[in-house]
Amino acid sequence: MASSSVDPLPDAMDVTEDALPPPPPGLTKMQRTRQEQVASLPWVEKYRPKEMAELVSHEEIISTITRLIDAGNLPHLMLYGPPGTGKTSTILACAHKMYGKSFPSMVLELNASDERGIDVVREQIKEFASTRQMFTSAPKLIILDEADAMTNPAQFALRRVIEKYTRNARFCIICNYASKIIPALQSRCTRFRFAPLTDAQALERLQVVATAEQVMSTPEGLNACVTLGEGDMRKSINILQSTHMAMGEVSAANVYQVTGCPAPEDIEQLLAWLLQEEFGSALRLAWEAMCTKGLALTDVVTKLSEFVSLMDSPDPLAKARLVASLADVEHRLSVGTNEKMQLAGMVGLFQQARAGLVAA
Repeated sequence: MASSSVDPLPDAMDVTEDALPPPPPGLTKMQRTRQEQVASLPWVEKYRPKEMAELVSHEEIISTITRLIDAGNLPHLMLYGPPGTGKTSTILACAHKMYGKSFPSMVLELNASDERGIDVVREQIKEFASTRQMFTSAPKLIILDEADAMTNPAQFALRRVIEKYTRNARFCIICNYASKIIPALQSRCTRFRFAPLTDAQALERLQVVATAEQVMSTPEGLNACVTLGEGDMRKSINILQSTHMAMGEVSAANVYQVTGCPAPEDIEQLLAWLLQEEFGSALRLAWEAMCTKGLALTDVVTKLSEFVSLMDSPDPLAKARLVASLADVEHRLSVGTNEKMQLAGMVGLFQQARAGLVAA
């Protein structure tokens, strides 16, 4: 009897590399590796703006710096403001616009929180600033990120380097607190303050990231990410990624559960207990709610102060005194006092201020 001409299907163990689907045409092994590395990056780095057009805020600052670049008259810069507001992304996008493919040889980027001593100024910065590139008249760019962590001797040494090598290089000092930069450095720079992003700006960028990553989300969930981010774009994107990876769907309830922050409805319920229940009952209900939902008293105090500030009250002075007392509670918590005792003290504050807070 003639044997069948159909070959048996190979076992899974018999499938060799030749049997696997071919890689996409036109991509080398190095390019595929690079794509895999980019895909595995945290979203805050993966979606960091690379070009001026991708920046979502501070249009006045960006247009001013762009005009200075186009005119070939870029001064020393000092960018300051809260974290996550686009300071580093802005100057890197400007540097790519200025230098194009020459970016690696024309830009020195240092994080002063790691390299903050006087030796860095004397060696790395001075060596880079003292030389010029051939075939170009453009000055180099030295970016000092987290410059408010630099020591005072390093800042005083940098003052002289900026003066001496202005013909060869421009300096960009990036910091969170301008008060930690010595006045001599501030006077040599053109200062730009980066304010926290508005909710609309942060939401627009968050929607771009969510669409690119095919995130299942609700409008309330994205709004919760923006609210908890408090104008910090990095924080909002990290919350989005954490909720997506932990819960699958980015809804408001999931966002508050993942971050451990009290939801608005929890604060409203807690405020109702504090204003309506007697001391013992209010303390018991508040402690049980915090234990059940895993809330930290520091977060509760912060959110309660916001709610109290927005309340209509027949006695504004009583409301002001209560907010000031909540600030004292938060300060005591920051130095490590007993949480349950501070909760009892907070409940007592509301008991004392109840008459002035509840509208007639």
